[in-house]
Amino acid sequence: MLTLDALTLTQDDFRLTADFKIPTGTRAAVIGPSGAGKSTLLAAIAGFLTPESGGIRWQSSDLTETGPGNRPIAMLFQDNNLFPHLTAAQNVALGLRPNLRLARDETKTVSAALSRVGLADHQSRKPAQLSGGQQSRVALARVLVQSRPLILLDEPFAALGPALKAEMLDLVAELLDETNATLLMVSHDPADARRIADQTILVADGTAHPPTDTKALLDTPPEALKAYLG
Repeated sequence: MLTLDALTLTQDDFRLTADFKIPTGTRAAVIGPSGAGKSTLLAAIAGFLTPESGGIRWQSSDLTETGPGNRPIAMLFQDNNLFPHLTAAQNVALGLRPNLRLARDETKTVSAALSRVGLADHQSRKPAQLSGGQQSRVALARVLVQSRPLILLDEPFAALGPALKAEMLDLVAELLDETNATLLMVSHDPADARRIADQTILVADGTAHPPTDTKALLDTPPEALKAYLG
């Protein structure tokens, strides 16, 4: 269970509040107008932004003052955050060892993760030698090796074409089926939410609202969401 307890986030004159729980294993999309605070919410959960007030808990652990590297979280950003001078295998290995000094079993874990995302034959290639979709798969493999129970996706597939994005979302769904990890995924595209998320968090007007059934929310959107969707 992820708990956002009377959370208040501020950046300059921006303010966002959140007060809700997300059950373990939930797949939640985070949608709302540009600048509403979707990425800010994920940054706070990941530990990159300190709340002004309130708390963040995972199960029975208080994460509010815990550093990003010590949270049970794996995060995938929009730009994939791959290092251009490292191979695909090395970029994935960073999820296990920042110094890249892997034990034999960890090397096997990296290879298995790349195989799982369809890149078994691309381990020695650098990002510039990979397509956009392949780069996304490398980044996803790095999330996979971390074996964290909470996964945060901040529009990681926004730059991909519709068919490739759908393929990546389906791959994420398969991995979630295998691990029962909890997912929070920021997206500007309601079709992404319908494809992968059973619940959706609307972020609008300074509030991250409690998760709501995705289909019900998108079929009958409130005014704030209706204005955004057009």
